[in-house]
Amino acid sequence: MTTLDLPGAKSDLDNYRTERSFLGADHQRNERRTWIVAAICAVTLAAQVTGGLVFHSMALTASGLHMGAHVAALLTAAGAYALARRYAVSRRFAFGTGKFGDLAGFANAMVLGVTAILIAVESVQRLRTPERVDYGSALPLAVAGLAVTLVCVWLLRPRGPAQDLNISAAHLHLSADAFAGGLAIAGLAAGQRFGWAWADPLAGLAAAALVAQFALSLIRRTAANLLDMNPSAELTAEVRTRLEAQGERVSDLHLWRLGPGHHAAVAVVVADHPLPAAAYHARLSGLEGLSHVTVEVRGADNVLCQS
Repeated sequence: MTTLDLPGAKSDLDNYRTERSFLGADHQRNERRTWIVAAICAVTLAAQVTGGLVFHSMALTASGLHMGAHVAALLTAAGAYALARRYAVSRRFAFGTGKFGDLAGFANAMVLGVTAILIAVESVQRLRTPERVDYGSALPLAVAGLAVTLVCVWLLRPRGPAQDLNISAAHLHLSADAFAGGLAIAGLAAGQRFGWAWADPLAGLAAAALVAQFALSLIRRTAANLLDMNPSAELTAEVRTRLEAQGERVSDLHLWRLGPGHHAAVAVVVADHPLPAAAYHARLSGLEGLSHVTVEVRGADNVLCQS
C-alpha cells in the first residue's frame, strides 16, 4: 500500500507546509479577520445589552445576547485558527489540523441554537408580561448595532473557492444577527408608531426562529465533515474514472475532507495486468482538491500486488 500527497489546493503558510499540513489557502488572513471582527463585536455587545436593559427593549436585548454569542463564536473560531496553525506539523494528528475549523464551527452552531432558545423563552415572557419600552432611545441604538453588524458581515465574507467552514460559521452568525437586528428595528418602529406593545417581543421571537434555522443548517454542514461523509460525488466519480482508465476496476474507494480545499482518497484497484501503484497516483496528479492518496493494487485473482 503506498501513499502520496498530491498537489491540490496549497496552503500559503510556507513555515508550516509539510506532507501532512492541510490548512486552507487563506488560513492566516481568515485568522486575522476573525480577531478584528471579534473586537468590534465585543464593543457592540456592551452597547446593546446596556441599552436593552436601560430602555427595557426585548428586541434590543435579544440582539445584544445574540451578539454575545457572536463574540464567543468569533473567539472560538480565532482560537481554532491559532491552534491549527500551531500544531500543523505535529505528528499527533495523522491527517493534519485542517478539521480544527470544522470542530469550532460545530461548537458555534450548538451555541447559536442555545441562543435561539434563550431569546425565544424571554420573548414569550415579554409577550405575556409586556414592559414599557423607551422607543426613542432604543431605536437609534438598534440601527447603530445593525450598521456595525453589516460591516462585520462584509469583513468576514468568505473568499476563494475553498470552503472554510470555520469562517463560514462566523459569517453565518453575523448574518443571522443582521436579520435579527432588522427585525428588532421593525418591532421597535411598529411599537413607537402604532403603540403595539407586543411588536417588540414578537420581533424577538421571530429572530429566535431565524437563528434556530441558521444553527441547524450549520450543524448539518459541520457534522458531515466531522463524521467523514463523502464531501463530493463529482470528485469521487472523477477519481474512479481516472483509476479505471485502462480497464481496471476500483473495488473500494473512500473520499473524505481533510481541511479547506483538501481531500484524501483511499482506493483498491483490481487489474488483470496491474501497474505499479505510482502509475495510478500519476493518473490522479493535478486533480483539484485532492491532496492525499493511498492506493492498494491487486491482481484479477485478488492477490495483493503492492502493499
